[in-house]
Amino acid sequence: MTQKRISHAEATPVKVVIVTMDTHVAAATDRARRALSREIPGLTLSVHAASEFAASPKALDACLTEIAEADIIVNAMLFLEEHFTPLLAALAARRDHCDAMISIMSAGEVAKLTRMGRFDMSAPTSGFMSLLKRLRGKKGKSEAAGAKQMKMLRRLPKILRFIPGTAQDVRAYFLTLQYWLAG
Repeated sequence: MTQKRISHAEATPVKVVIVTMDTHVAAATDRARRALSREIPGLTLSVHAASEFAASPKALDACLTEIAEADIIVNAMLFLEEHFTPLLAALAARRDHCDAMISIMSAGEVAKLTRMGRFDMSAPTSGFMSLLKRLRGKKGKSEAAGAKQMKMLRRLPKILRFIPGTAQDVRAYFLTLQYWLAG
């Protein structure tokens, strides 16, 4: 039995907001928006750059408005206080009301807001998460440690696909991180 196609009129709107340090992903996001609009009717995909809203209250208001309405929020490279501080309250308020909030390569305050399914970075560390934190590596190691971490990042989703439950949400997070780092 084949699945019934959904018409544009029946499509559920999906609003994805990407908040990042600068405009380096704007062109790629625009291409993705055009390509995905044919496959996902009702998709709204927008990018907000901290480098722009740090200098413009109007741009900051637009970003905060979109965060308040987003279904999926991706925060990337928000590690400067002047970039993430104006957003923190809005992100925290929206976190439990959106479908997913993914924080990649961001300050600890922003990273703790990550929530995908049952994977919650603000939750106390459980047995599985403590294992993953031990795999993270130690600070102050050589450049080879970074290469080992990247190798582990590529290997983890392959391992996690065999573990049911929350591990599947953790796997989705690591796959998202991989895709983001791949450019």
